[in-house]
Amino acid sequence: MPISRSLSRLLRVREIEEEQRRLALESAQQELLRLETALAAAGERDRQGRALVTASARSGNLPDRLAGLEESRASKRHLKALSPRIAESEEVVEERREEFLEKRIERRQVETLIEESESREAVEEGRRGQQNLDAWFGGRKHHAALVAERIAARPVAPPSNTAEGHSSKAKPL
Repeated sequence: MPISRSLSRLLRVREIEEEQRRLALESAQQELLRLETALAAAGERDRQGRALVTASARSGNLPDRLAGLEESRASKRHLKALSPRIAESEEVVEERREEFLEKRIERRQVETLIEESESREAVEEGRRGQQNLDAWFGGRKHHAALVAERIAARPVAPPSNTAEGHSSKAKPL
């Protein structure tokens, strides 16, 4: 008996759910990566602003100094705004990872049930095959015994020596 249709359907559903959770996890990871990239860009913007302030202090260029200070302040506000979003995104990634792993476990449990069912079927098929061989061999031995009994029960007729006028005695040469 093949695996039940309901188990096959359940496995397919679990595979689809696992795939959905995997895609959700990848999406959350991409969002986190995007935020981390923005954080790195804001950090670089802050460094450039400070470098502009340092360079303007040497050259005495007041507009560059003000631009550098403003660039540094803007990047710090951006960093401040990104930090909680990154923390939130990390939590989402962790939740999605847990959901994905739960679905993977559920799918593997169904696969295990199917494998056990197939294993039981194989054992049962082997048992039936052995029973068939035993029955065939037992029938063969029984048949051989019947044939032997029939042969033993037949009357044995003495050989006919007079067939075609020959005698069983050897003729002299």
